[in-house]
Amino acid sequence: MSSDFEVYEQDFGTLTAEITNKVGRIPKLSGDDKKCMVANVEKQMEEARELLEQMDLEVREIPLQSRGLFSTRMKSYKQELEKLDKDFKRSRIAYSDEVNLRNELLGDDGNTSEKQRACLLDNTERLERSTRRLEAGYQLTVETATIAGTQPTASPIRVMTPSAIIRWSSSTTFCFMATGTHL
Repeated sequence: MSSDFEVYEQDFGTLTAEITNKVGRIPKLSGDDKKCMVANVEKQMEEARELLEQMDLEVREIPLQSRGLFSTRMKSYKQELEKLDKDFKRSRIAYSDEVNLRNELLGDDGNTSEKQRACLLDNTERLERSTRRLEAGYQLTVETATIAGTQPTASPIRVMTPSAIIRWSSSTTFCFMATGTHL
């Protein structure tokens, strides 16, 4: 059983070496040559995926005592194929004339959308934290008014960017900035 795995490993190694070689040549090609090479690499990538599936099936049939070693090797092969896939995608478009011209014109470094996504996630988390602080402040005010023996005339929390205004009673208005500090 492990001999089949070793044969698959050798085939996978040979195939990934061929793919790496071709991926390195793709940016230098143009027109029909590039299209042909891209199609060829796509076929080889699919073959590599199929080999990984076969290897995975072989690992599942190996006894539990020795499966750990093979599982570790499988993880590394999967990572290698993912890296090859990323390199292949990059080589297809990153060096084409249109993309280079666009990048020069717009100053696009390729990470803009990732940076924007990270910034959006950070801002969303900050907004959620601020909302929780506002709600906690409102609860504290309601509890304080209840202990004092008065009933606050509570209206729903109204959020305005960049600050939030909370009205607890008709006579008193408290204002919190998005950071949660009292004014």
